[in-house]
Amino acid sequence: MVKLAEWRGKEVFRKYGLPLPRGSVARSPEEAESLVRSGRVPVPCVVKAQVLAGGRGKGGAVKFANSAEEARTAAASILGLDFKGEVVRELLLEEKLAISRELYVAIALDRAARLPILIASADGGVEIESVGDDRIDRQPVHPFPGLTSYERRRAAKALGLSGAPAKALEPLLDGLWKAFMAEDAELVEINPLAVVGDRLVALDAKVIIEDDAAFRHAEYAEIRDDRTPLEEIAREKEIAFVQLDGNIGVIANGAGLTMATLDVLKEFGGHPGVFLDLGGTDDPKKVTEAFLLMAQAKPTAVFLNIFGGVTKCDTVAKGLVEAMSQVPAADRFPLVARIRGNNEKEGIEILRAAGVTSVPSLKESAQAVVAAAGGRI
Repeated sequence: MVKLAEWRGKEVFRKYGLPLPRGSVARSPEEAESLVRSGRVPVPCVVKAQVLAGGRGKGGAVKFANSAEEARTAAASILGLDFKGEVVRELLLEEKLAISRELYVAIALDRAARLPILIASADGGVEIESVGDDRIDRQPVHPFPGLTSYERRRAAKALGLSGAPAKALEPLLDGLWKAFMAEDAELVEINPLAVVGDRLVALDAKVIIEDDAAFRHAEYAEIRDDRTPLEEIAREKEIAFVQLDGNIGVIANGAGLTMATLDVLKEFGGHPGVFLDLGGTDDPKKVTEAFLLMAQAKPTAVFLNIFGGVTKCDTVAKGLVEAMSQVPAADRFPLVARIRGNNEKEGIEILRAAGVTSVPSLKESAQAVVAAAGGRI
């Protein structure tokens, strides 16, 4: 998926006629000051870090300014900030509006229903996950007829809108729907959607584009804001590699087993930090390359959990042993292996000869790696 920073998401919204605050992007304190002095950004204004992580307001990544000098000071305090693993390099400066209410609207792809879904809540401005289910209205939308007048009216009712704001919601939802369909999006979200007098204004924009539609959207080809440097290397090597916040590396094969491995580590108090899905690879060289990439992330311990179906356990073991020999002694970490299935005995023997013990039980192997990483059980 391609996650767009707020300012890029708002460029998408602008393209489809959604109402937005006046604003512009700055990449230095001097540029922030200049935007205000030139009148391109009216004061008072809000200065927002352009990162993909949420909780910017609580984390000190959003500030207000009443003058060009204050905008410069605010920009200087936010730029370069390490916010949840992202270094702030861009800011969005926007006019501060007189907001009477904050709402939530989004269109997302519901993979279970195989349909887009229109989501509306009168509780905007907070993480939608923290809102009670009874406060969220969800409507599946058939892609052929698109948004109907009934669905728009139901959304207005769920948001508690009437009169002019309810009328303003109709073209806004139409624009959001067009953006979702035309941009091949997985998600288009406005949180908060502000009620400003009789108007509705999108104060934030979250847009996620489906990776598989990239060939239709060359304009997003160079956007890498959602990937770490190691994830970018992995992408170029066609390795499924994701970095998280924990300290345990996970190597598994297949999305289902990988996710189950993350769950069982969490159950026993572990903190997965990197996971690497080998898929159906049967090439020791590829396994070596993937493992060495994981080693660069410097995990405290690594859990190898392989089920040999298409993948052969012995070829994975060979690649793993070869990779281990290339990791400098100072950078080595405990490795716990659980390999079952195709050529299981041969794989266990290869690991045993290299000093790695394979634990057959998922529970016991997960407990062992959590203990090796210094976590609780």
